[in-house]
Amino acid sequence: MSEGRGAFGAALRELRLAASLTLEGLAEASGVSVRGIGDLERGRRAAPQRRTVAALADGLRLNEAERERLLAVARSGRSAGYDPAGVRTFPRGIDDFVGRERELAELVALARDTTQDGSAGHPATVAVSGPPGTGKTTLALHAARNLADHFPDGQLVLDLRGMDDEPPASDELMLSVLKAFQVADRDLAKAGPQGRPGLYRQTLADRRVLLVLDNARDEAQVRPLLPSAGTGMVVVTSRRMLTGLESVHRLQLGELSPAEAAAFLTTLVGEERAAADPAALADVAYRCGHLPLALRVAGNWLATRTGWSLRRLADRLAHDERRLDALAAGDLRVSAAFDLSYRQLTPTAARLFRRLSLVPGADTSAPAAARLTGQRLYDAEDTLEELVEVGLLGTDLERYRLHDLVCLFARTRLAAEESAEDIHRARADLYRWLLETTVVAGRWFEPGHGAPPADWQGTVDLSSADKALQWLKTEGTNWLAALHAAAAAGEHARVVEVAEALHWFSDHWIFWGHWPEVFGAAVRAARALDDPLLEATQLNYHAWALLLCEGRFHDSLERSAEALAAAERAGDVTQEAWAHFYSAWGLRKLKEYAAAVDHLERAGRLFEAAGDLHGSLNAQHGHALTLSEAGQVEAALATFRSTLEFLDAAGDRIAPNIGDFVRSGLHSGIAHGLTQLEKWEDAVEQRRIAADLWRDAGNTTQESSELVRLGRLLLSAGQEAPAREAFARCLALGPDAAPQALTDSRRHLAEMAQPQ
Repeated sequence: MSEGRGAFGAALRELRLAASLTLEGLAEASGVSVRGIGDLERGRRAAPQRRTVAALADGLRLNEAERERLLAVARSGRSAGYDPAGVRTFPRGIDDFVGRERELAELVALARDTTQDGSAGHPATVAVSGPPGTGKTTLALHAARNLADHFPDGQLVLDLRGMDDEPPASDELMLSVLKAFQVADRDLAKAGPQGRPGLYRQTLADRRVLLVLDNARDEAQVRPLLPSAGTGMVVVTSRRMLTGLESVHRLQLGELSPAEAAAFLTTLVGEERAAADPAALADVAYRCGHLPLALRVAGNWLATRTGWSLRRLADRLAHDERRLDALAAGDLRVSAAFDLSYRQLTPTAARLFRRLSLVPGADTSAPAAARLTGQRLYDAEDTLEELVEVGLLGTDLERYRLHDLVCLFARTRLAAEESAEDIHRARADLYRWLLETTVVAGRWFEPGHGAPPADWQGTVDLSSADKALQWLKTEGTNWLAALHAAAAAGEHARVVEVAEALHWFSDHWIFWGHWPEVFGAAVRAARALDDPLLEATQLNYHAWALLLCEGRFHDSLERSAEALAAAERAGDVTQEAWAHFYSAWGLRKLKEYAAAVDHLERAGRLFEAAGDLHGSLNAQHGHALTLSEAGQVEAALATFRSTLEFLDAAGDRIAPNIGDFVRSGLHSGIAHGLTQLEKWEDAVEQRRIAADLWRDAGNTTQESSELVRLGRLLLSAGQEAPAREAFARCLALGPDAAPQALTDSRRHLAEMAQPQ
């Protein structure tokens, strides 16, 4: 032993005996372990740091002079060969760290809690996981630098090489830690391989150490390396989520925000260059998927090619088929990071991973994944979770998402490893399933259909209209792509079938933005089938979409006129009536009220002749709306009320969802008329009834618009508190609300918050 170590040990033993304390007594009083104190007294440990000496001095109840003596001996006893700075390992690449404020704040809070008051406790373990390229290692190293003051006995980073074919064994890693902290060779030899884990745990328990276990393969590699006592902290990084580890804090990393990504790129290319074309900078960040690794590659590329503009690189990255090849700088390649994880997959998981790139939308579900591979649903769920566990797939609320760049990589593997025939078959099977399920879900809202037939063997739960509505909205991007593919392939009957099934559902998702596409494709398909009745029907639907979804009133009138001509060729009274109805609606929007009433009267007569109660109901409602907008308030109110009576008399002959929709609109129309007559209290009551009916019907879009009208009415009546409540209720509806209703609610609330 060194003379310095012996001096401190002798001084400590002398003071302990003078205080009549056993090793156990001093350990309890100071918070330093029995073994740690024994090693210090025998000179088997380097003299401790100031915090440990202070804890021992407090346990010994030393006076000021004795405390200073012990500290002086400790300072003189520290070997020049051992310095906490000697185990601080900060690899390059963290000076340009950007973002991750929330994650860093959590790590700082954990470090503070773990080392608080210098008392012995339980070490904190943090598992940092995320897809390849999200900057897990960079975050851990940046945190190690920021947390150094909390762990004065050292900060050690170990590369566990989890992606290697043969990563280092746990006992090998333990030995490297013990040697880093200069545990004597004789102690290592005495402990032997069997006693090394205990010596490792004791060494960490006696020190305030931050241990970073970087790039872990799995739980089995990490678990033996986690200390069970002390005031240290362990940060584990892994592409896997390491869900098998217990009692750990978890940080899951994703891509940076657009602002953070732009800031990161700016640090790499320089502020002057970034400021010259901020739009191109944002485009490069977007094409990199805001993924830190891709951003670094792009930034390095630009930094070494000063003749390249940001726009030139953005345009280069815009081509999906070339983007991964472009994201390479020297030996740093984004695709290589993905390939390391891909090679760890089982054959089944690798196959599903490749085929997930066939999903047209941003995310998908387990039933869709099962369709891609032909697996049973539960097997597909297990395979999806394997992909989540290794960091190649994100998940949220039973939806699964490939990062944009990961999806491009999966697409390259698909093209390289599967035949064109197999790829076509998998995509066609997925699209067929999407459209078949869309038809079944949409028919929940169609008169004469409702729930799926008893013999339907679907893998999606469509047991209620609410579940059908949610599926149609969630999978909207995917089934729309499947519909376009069917149209391109000339599957005209399938396209018309899907559009027909979605007719009444469309009222529940008016502001989706794609109904003109859906019904426009169906018009073309009906014409290709040379069926005038189908053509008239789809033309009417398209007229509705142009009118209500895009506000193209003149174009809508052209469509309804075409629908009338096709219906007359087909000799179909019902579609003639609907054509008049949509013509009236367009004319009403153009304030041509007399012409609108004429078309509505024709529609009413035709609906009655055809025995179409749903059409008759809508024609009466349209008549009331036209009278109201024409300023004929009393006549409009009488028509709204008579239409309510018609609806009540029809009873269950009216489909519930259609009846609910019209009833809500009728109460809203009555409220408008009462408002014009300044009958505030009655108008408010009718608005509340309408809003509640929209809510009960599950029509969030219409509910939000009604709540805005209610709020404005309450403001006009001088009732600010209830008005504020109505606007807040609208905002609480979230993204399914009408966009304009959300904008109006925010504006009204902001105006009400301003001092008068």
